[in-house]
Amino acid sequence: MEEKKHRIIQLDVLVREKGFWDDSKKAANISEELADLKDQVNFWESADKELKELEKLNELSGEDEKLKLEIKNKLTELRKKIEKEEIKVFLSGKHDKKNVIMSIYSGAGGVDAQDWTEMLLRMYLRYAERREFKAKVIHVATGQEAGIKNVTLEINGLYAYGYLKGEAGVHRLVRLSPFNADSLRHTSFALVEVLPESDEISEIKINPEDLKIDTYKASGPGGQYVNKTESAVRITHIPTEITVACQSERLQGENKKKALKLLQIKLFQKKLREQKKEKEKLLEGKAAEWGNQIRSYVLHPYKMVKDLRTGVESSNPEEILDGNLDNFIEAELREI
Repeated sequence: MEEKKHRIIQLDVLVREKGFWDDSKKAANISEELADLKDQVNFWESADKELKELEKLNELSGEDEKLKLEIKNKLTELRKKIEKEEIKVFLSGKHDKKNVIMSIYSGAGGVDAQDWTEMLLRMYLRYAERREFKAKVIHVATGQEAGIKNVTLEINGLYAYGYLKGEAGVHRLVRLSPFNADSLRHTSFALVEVLPESDEISEIKINPEDLKIDTYKASGPGGQYVNKTESAVRITHIPTEITVACQSERLQGENKKKALKLLQIKLFQKKLREQKKEKEKLLEGKAAEWGNQIRSYVLHPYKMVKDLRTGVESSNPEEILDGNLDNFIEAELREI
């Protein structure tokens, strides 16, 4: 707490400096950090004060059973508040406070997999809404018959990456196929990629000669997820064959700017993965590979969502697919 209070003093000095808002993005990040630190300090000081008051009240309660019950109930409420706040202890990673670029790709399973990708998109949009994060689809490639081939979205909010980083990997769906005349059971797969926005990303330099830039008319499912635009941009980084696209903005220049930012993030992530592989060699390959299957969603012949890493289960997949992911995400945070 003393470190947090010291950091608050430092940031308060920065905020008062002349020209603080000249760099609006940097100023917004500092203001956000300051507000979060103040909230944390206020919470724990308030909790400590309440606990001491309950201790004193308990000493004075004597044989008053009604008062003892009231103290017990208040203590239970306080414990719940602390448990809810406690999860932030596990959000101390280098990029945990950052915003997120999330991409979802349909895998094996044909049209069913594309529909599954769209279901996952809705799930994460609903989760972002529940957490009061701001989410925006910046590119979507729709399937010919139904669903989505791949989609990329921005999720902005404090600790967005910290909460969502564990969602990266393969998600498996088992259900009766709505696209099969015989309603046979079908298994579909989709891959979720979660990348943080980081100040270090600006260090990734891109040679314009390495880029192939295409423009095209934006498409989408009736404007359900994207704004109607005439100037979508697709950029291919020739040396790595990484392709990114953006169609969420009205102007071609804005779409190009966002696509370049997305390319920087993907190149930064590639760099991190290469560094991780080098570390794994030193550790005799004990670390898990990125992209393994992490969760199964079974809608038939029974209903069950199970996380294969933590063992957390739910017999209410409809609630999970509506964005109620807290139990799964918090369990994964504690495992990390």
